[in-house]
Amino acid sequence: MIKISFVIPAYNEESYIRHCLDAIIREIGGREGYEIIVADNNSNDTTCQIVARDYPSVTLIHEPRRGANRAREAGFAASTGGLVAFLDADTELTAGWIDRAERAFAKDPDLVCLSGPFIYYDLPVAARALVRMFYIGTYLVYLVNNFIFRNTSMIQGGTEIVRHEALAKIGGHNVDLTFYGDDADLARRLRTVGKVRWSFAFAMRSSGRRLAKEGTFTMGWRYALNYFWITLFNKPFTMTSTEVRFADKQTKYRPESRMKEWALALGTIAAVFVIIEALIYAFSRFRL
Repeated sequence: MIKISFVIPAYNEESYIRHCLDAIIREIGGREGYEIIVADNNSNDTTCQIVARDYPSVTLIHEPRRGANRAREAGFAASTGGLVAFLDADTELTAGWIDRAERAFAKDPDLVCLSGPFIYYDLPVAARALVRMFYIGTYLVYLVNNFIFRNTSMIQGGTEIVRHEALAKIGGHNVDLTFYGDDADLARRLRTVGKVRWSFAFAMRSSGRRLAKEGTFTMGWRYALNYFWITLFNKPFTMTSTEVRFADKQTKYRPESRMKEWALALGTIAAVFVIIEALIYAFSRFRL
């Protein structure tokens, strides 16, 4: 019996796929009951050759239609585990991740999905600090939406593990969503069949290549905007995305538009100031 199926969609990931697979295999150790599926999304580099040649225990399948959700669905169709973990090809499991996930699902039969933040190991310290602050805000939004409004939850795309039967029940991933908003859509739909939990305990290492190229503030605002757009209007705000690849994991933090980054940084500071002032005013009125 397969406990967990690991599904990794991959498009031109020759620089990262080994690190992802090695981390999973290291975490599994000598235990049985796990399978790893790489869903190639029509790569034209050596991704498929690396998997086929160096990882005989890994199942390699092909989804020629581009889109991460299409690749995830192809991997899901091939999976046999009671739990299915969907990881990005540039992620690496942290120590104890499998054990923590299994304990959480065993403890709560109503739990259908677990997710957590990324640890961007290749970003500068300042950028990682900004990401941490963003995740604190993300967690507050998760608490409000999940436990107060009760209309949706939170999933970090590329670091989620779900019950197979729950994902099948909601019809799988939305393949019409090519990139932005796909995780917000999945969280909203999964919450209709069970509990969706987002926790810092399920953090996963990941490349920060997209933030390095497009900027931390740019991506933070873009992800936030698409999350709320999916929640409110059931469609993403950003309809297109660009592929970001660096050779041999040589990520360099060089945002394409530093002017935009500075503008968004100032906008973020202003927004935080307004929110704090509003909370202070509301609290003072409440006390009166």
